[in-house]
Amino acid sequence: MSPKRSIIPVFVPHLGCPNDCVFCNQRRISGTLTPATKETVIQAVEDAERLNLTSNELELAFYGGSFTAIPGEEQEELLSAAYEFIKKGRLNSIRLSTRPDCIDTETVERLKHFGVSTVELGVQSMCPDVLSASNRGHTAEDAVKAAELIKNTGFTLILQMMTGLPLDTREKSVFTARELSKLKPDGVRIYPTVIIKDTALFDMWCDGMYQEHTVEEAADWCSEIMDVFESENIPVIRLGLNPTDELSGGAAAGGAYHPAFGELVAGKRYLKKADKLLDGKDCVQITFGVARGEISKAVGQKRCNILLLTEKYGLKKVLVKETDIKKGEIVILSLSNDYRK
Repeated sequence: MSPKRSIIPVFVPHLGCPNDCVFCNQRRISGTLTPATKETVIQAVEDAERLNLTSNELELAFYGGSFTAIPGEEQEELLSAAYEFIKKGRLNSIRLSTRPDCIDTETVERLKHFGVSTVELGVQSMCPDVLSASNRGHTAEDAVKAAELIKNTGFTLILQMMTGLPLDTREKSVFTARELSKLKPDGVRIYPTVIIKDTALFDMWCDGMYQEHTVEEAADWCSEIMDVFESENIPVIRLGLNPTDELSGGAAAGGAYHPAFGELVAGKRYLKKADKLLDGKDCVQITFGVARGEISKAVGQKRCNILLLTEKYGLKKVLVKETDIKKGEIVILSLSNDYRK
């Protein structure tokens, strides 16, 4: 079994971004106001070493801004500080995030030189009208070129997409997922749009120019998007923004923010699969089987899936038990027309 990996986050809030996307306020999203420095990197790694009591692999991650848009000297200051730990065997890897229009051959060579192993590319959408309405400042073609360059240079490629941006629809988000799948990433992150205070999107929402992407709607869309990536064996490594005190404390004014969003999506997917299994069945009692540790997701929050299936099919009793199957799958263990059994 390979060792577990512990992520050491270093936030570079909005550092390097060439423009302001309508949804973005990285200082509020990350809960960090102070720009990262060489000293920030050193302190973060040393703190992680003290807490790493289980000998996990340590990976430093530069999050929150378009790292490769930072002036070259500043990039090198941060990367060299991390690379010193790699050379000494105290750090295993480095990852960072950036934009499609901030990657070129010179940049990837610099990243390689300083030991970066993973590049996360914020694509967000592959639909031109959505990109324009969100003030992304790059095209879908930029995303394709950047992804290919990153892959061809030997980096692990993680793609990020968003749902519910201005002018987005369910169909457009599914299209984006399919287009990203064609780029063969090593993983994806899916971030439903959250309305953050002090952003252009917040003003658009207040002025009635943007319709909120609700948690329920986002979970429904993402359940289908997950099917797209799963069919291509592309792992989804994150669903929804990481909960922070800032977001939970009111920075998230609206939109699809939920501290357990991934659980909601998993519940939606189990419901769809259970519904398909029940179609055409004549019974009043049924017992489903799911993988170990998956019962809470299968029954849904506040047992909503059980209630929906009971009402739709006129069932008297729905049970969910653990069995030896793959995570995410659901099977019928038993069904009966006799409620007393």
